[in-house]
Amino acid sequence: MEFGIIGTAGIARKSVLPAIEASEHAVGAIASRDDDRARAFADEFDVPRSYGAYEDLLEDGGIDAVYIPLPNTAHAEWTIRAADAGLDVLCEKPLAVDADQARDVAAHCEDRGVTLMEAFMYRYHPRTERAIELAREELTDIRSVSAAFKFPLFDDPDNVRLDPDLAGGSLMDVGCYAVSAARQFLGEPDRVYAHTHDSRAVGVDTELAGILEYDDGASARIASGFDTQKVQRYRVEAANGWLEVADAFDAPLEEPLELEYRIDGRHAVETFDPVDHYRLQVERFADCVESGARPRTDADEAIANMRVIDGLYESAERGELRALP
Repeated sequence: MEFGIIGTAGIARKSVLPAIEASEHAVGAIASRDDDRARAFADEFDVPRSYGAYEDLLEDGGIDAVYIPLPNTAHAEWTIRAADAGLDVLCEKPLAVDADQARDVAAHCEDRGVTLMEAFMYRYHPRTERAIELAREELTDIRSVSAAFKFPLFDDPDNVRLDPDLAGGSLMDVGCYAVSAARQFLGEPDRVYAHTHDSRAVGVDTELAGILEYDDGASARIASGFDTQKVQRYRVEAANGWLEVADAFDAPLEEPLELEYRIDGRHAVETFDPVDHYRLQVERFADCVESGARPRTDADEAIANMRVIDGLYESAERGELRALP
């Protein structure tokens, strides 16, 4: 499979392009709004073709699929335009700015018959798969989940994550991982509550703390932010034990990772060899394109995650608990 990359964001440079090149697939073209930037990117990474307009890349007959690492507000538009060009799409999270827009994107891609995957790479890591397996098969009556993803975003006032016009904010950028993790273990919440803080007075949440509530009394606590040192973890607690993961989402690619748990009195620490979960994500995407199978992080999953994110933002704005539709 030959990928085109729409945008020159850091995650494309640092993580996804190297992952594609490490797989059996290749990057055939790169596009930017700036021709010089696209050409410099292509030269740096030996990408055969570069374009100074996203539209031009979509007309490249050698491209089979696109990867979209644009700002959040551009994800839906360029996913739809790629689908119109008959291209399968691997789109950075979040797929859209809200659940309604995600539904529109999903319906459009379905109508065009293209594969759509939201790029939640952590879901393809063997440790994540094992944690979900343990929770489903061995933990009894999960009562609570806590999940957090925070990192310091200082001295960079022009960062797109701080721009409300680009759907910035800590929940959209990293809190979406915490929401995703909570949902993997507890399912879809019935109500949510959130508190946010804008420490830079820029119009986005630089800190968020939220609660996901369930009718059976279970709950999840999620947190995200740009104002502290890096933390990324989740913990699952059940009637017969618990499991816990550090470096949970943007996990180191060259270090072994651990999953610790105590279930029915049995304490264990499982170690996972270093693996590039971005490469695993790319390979799973290509497999789904070839087989026609729906990706694990498909449009339905994206819509469900955005439903919770929408509710958290509504709760924070109104200062009250919000029932989810």
